[in-house]
This record gives sequence, C-alpha cells and structure tokens, in this order.
Amino acid sequence: MAANEEPATPTPTDDSVEPVDDLVTSGHSLTIGDRSLNYTATTGRIVLRQEVFTDGTFDGNKAKAELFLTSYTLDGAEAADRPVTFAFNGGPGSSSIWLHLGLLGPRRVVSGDVGALAAPPYELVDNTETLLAHSDLVFIDPVSTGYSRTVTGGKPGDYHGFQSDIESVTEMIRLWTSRNGRWMSPKFIAGESYGTLRAAGVAERLQSTYGMYLNGLMLISTALDFGALDFSVGNDLPYVLFLPTYAAIANYHGAHGERPLTDVIAEAAEFAGRDYPWALARGSRLTPAEREATETRLAELTGLSADYVSRVDLRIEHMRFFTELLRGRRRTVGRLDGRFTGWDSDYGRERMSDDPSMAAINGPYSAALNHYVRAELGYACDLPYELLTDRVRPWSYKEFENSHVTVADKLAAAMRTNAHLKVHVAMGYYDGATPFASAEHVVAHLAIPEELRANIELVYYPAGHMMYVHEPSRVQQSADLAAFVRASANR
Repeated sequence: MAANEEPATPTPTDDSVEPVDDLVTSGHSLTIGDRSLNYTATTGRIVLRQEVFTDGTFDGNKAKAELFLTSYTLDGAEAADRPVTFAFNGGPGSSSIWLHLGLLGPRRVVSGDVGALAAPPYELVDNTETLLAHSDLVFIDPVSTGYSRTVTGGKPGDYHGFQSDIESVTEMIRLWTSRNGRWMSPKFIAGESYGTLRAAGVAERLQSTYGMYLNGLMLISTALDFGALDFSVGNDLPYVLFLPTYAAIANYHGAHGERPLTDVIAEAAEFAGRDYPWALARGSRLTPAEREATETRLAELTGLSADYVSRVDLRIEHMRFFTELLRGRRRTVGRLDGRFTGWDSDYGRERMSDDPSMAAINGPYSAALNHYVRAELGYACDLPYELLTDRVRPWSYKEFENSHVTVADKLAAAMRTNAHLKVHVAMGYYDGATPFASAEHVVAHLAIPEELRANIELVYYPAGHMMYVHEPSRVQQSADLAAFVRASANR
C-alpha cells in the first residue's frame, strides 16, 4: 500500500491563536481481485463554529469545537453518482475506531478471535472487503473521543449529552457535504451501538433542519430504545428481551449439548413471547406450581440453576448472568461478545470486574490506530487518541426527563417523511449489550405505515456486538452492507 503523505499542521499552542482546520491528505491504492482502487485519504480536525448573538446583534461565528475525522474518496469518481457513508460508533464516549479499522475502512486490524487472539505488536492489512469499493467513507469522532476536543476555553460538558451530540455530528456532516460538493450524492449513515441512537437522531435532524434526505441507515447492534435495554425497577421488558441471547450464549458454552443454535433460540423466543412475560406480570399471583415451572424453564434455557433463578425472582440481570453462567468453571463471560471468557480475581462477586470481550480487542485496535494515523495517513498529534473514554460522563439526557430514552419516534418520523429511506439492522446472536430480540421488538413497534416495513431489513450473525471480530461474520457483513448500499443508492 503506497501513500504520498504531507506533514500535518502542528496544533497551535498559543491560546490566542484562532483554531483552524488541520487536515492532511494522502494518496493510496488498494487491489481487490483484478481491480485497483486509487483513493485519497483526508484526516485531521475540522473546527465547528456557532452563530452567536448578543442582545439581538450578530456577534460572529465562534469556534466551539474541533472534530476529528478521516475520509476516503475514490479518485476520478463522479461525485453525483458516488455514494458517501458517514460512520461512527457509540458509547457514549467511543471513537469511530471500531467501524473504521474493524469493518468498513480500506485498512483493518488483525485482532484474532476466541481462542486465537493476536499477540502484540499486532498487524494492519488491506481490507479487500472494504465498503470503499462501493461508497466513499467519512469516519467521525464526537467531542472528547479520538482527537476531538472543544476549543481552548470551551466546555466539553456542553457536548456531552443526547441533543448537543446529535447537533454537533449533524453539523459535521453538513459541513463535509457542502465543502466537498456532495449534496447530490447518495448518502448513508452507519452507526454502531449508541451510534444507532445517534444515527436515527442525526437522520431526522438532517431532514427537518437542513432538508438533507438520506438513502439509508446502517444500524449495527442497535440501541434505539433504552426501555428495551435498561434493567430498572418496574420494567420487566429487558428481562424478557435478553432471554434469547442468554440461551444463545449458554448454548455456545455447552449448556444444551449438541443442539443447533437456531433450535435453542427458537425455543427461547417462544417462551419469551408468551409464557415468560405473563409469569412476570402475575407477580405474587403465580401459583407455586406455575412459579416452579417458570423457574425450571428459565434454568433449562439459560444454563443457570433453578435455585439461582428463584433467588433473583425470575429476573436475570445481564451482568449477573455473565458472572454466574460459568462461575463453577472459574470463568466470566463477555458482555459485548458472549463467546469470549475471562478470569476474575474473585469468583464470589456479584458482577464481574471486567468484560473479557472488550479486553480482547482493546489492545490491537489502539496500537493499529496510533500507528496508522501517523505512519500511513501522515497526521501528527500529541493528544492521546481516546478510544473509549469516561470523560464524557455524566452524559445528559435532560430531554427525556420523566421518560425513558428513545429515538424510535425520530426514526419513524424520518421514514414517514422520506419514503425512500432504507434501514439495515445488523444483530449478533451473542451480543449481550444490545440483544437481537430488543432490536426486533423496537422495529416491530415503529410507528410507520405497513407499506414502509419493506424498507427495513434484519440481518443476523453468529457473533457479538462487534460481529466483525468473527472472521466469517466480517466477510458476510461486508457483503451485506455493500449489497444494501448498491440497492439503496438509486443509481
């Protein structure tokens, strides 16, 4: 892989200096079969500005934040015909590194998988399945993630919240689209995890505020409605929707013998669809026989003991499950990907101290990004690249006071307004953070007319939250996303 690099513009150290964009460009080539992709990479920080009015008088466009991005554009392509995909991860507090170097970008990190994790110093290779073969790509890091920061004197907390986050990412997309002459290009957004919540919000805001209509949303490991995800007093829905994922993970670790995964999931889904929510709703009105039958069935499906199920009052919280399932083997189970197992220092604790599936991939991705951005993209920055930071906390959901967080209404509104908007929903069977049954539930309850339901496709993978860690899933998912873009670009 060749690169013609330009030195990055140093970040100003004088607080009085007005911040400016510090983008650098480099040329690259990628061979896919008998096809050569020549493309330009642009990386660095773009200054976001805000119109300021003082006592009704316009006071200028004030610099507020510097957002880091990396874009890839195919050389020689006609802009109006070439799709562009804006991508980000979630958290809140996550950079776009995972989708960038794990799935979509032209270079990817080799992190290994369960039982065969890569050893440091790790390896970067050409991604011959990159979405760049079908769409230009723009990876965005929200404020306080990656190299994105507020300007000197700015308040990071102003961006650490639901609405302000959507507004800043929307503004970045508007700026990039305008400056690169791409208003007539087919446009897509790819979001993962909390990034799916952001994606739905951004899509609706782009439409309602700027009249920018999208061709498609790629929602990977969805978190569209927290009511279907948050375990809280009085909310039994998550206990029901996590059950099929518990069964899938238990099956992976041998709790159901040699039974096919699809059979186990079907049984769990059937129980979660009728008998289980009924039992939870009955509360103390359950007869002893009904309660015992429920405990037994839950134990069979989840691989936990009936006694444990009884002790937690038929309600299995997810972190408890990951800690309890393999306690007898002195192992914990991954939350992001239930195929992974790890060790803990104390096997009597209520909740595991670390997620082994996150620990497995953190090192490879960090090493790859920090090398790649300097050595191959030519961007130098002394700030630490924040992969997944707690600096964004507390995250504000003030817009949802006295209600749970959801963007299902915004997604539905975007689809009703733009009948051409297509939605791709990707789910991992072993994802213990955003379970597939939760995504199914939210999609089934979208307030859209029946004729628009054909605009939504649901795709499943035998992997976890970052399903692309599993090599067969990565290859298949890449093909699925490429097909989605081709079908939705209307070109």
